Amino acid sequence: MNDKAEHKGEELIGKAKEGLGKATGNERLEAEGHAEQSTANLKQAGDDVKDAFTK
Repeated sequence: MNDKAEHKGEELIGKAKEGLGKATGNERLEAEGHAEQSTANLKQAGDDVKDAFTK
């Protein structure tokens, strides 16, 4: 359960960075935020697969 919360937190941080990058016109920050969201989503998908096998 702790991993799920951590991964969701990473996703939210990525969304915040992406939004801040868009608002300030900082393409690098926007791309970094998008990449962090993608990574967090992959980790969440892995958690879902792991949960499916443990039930």
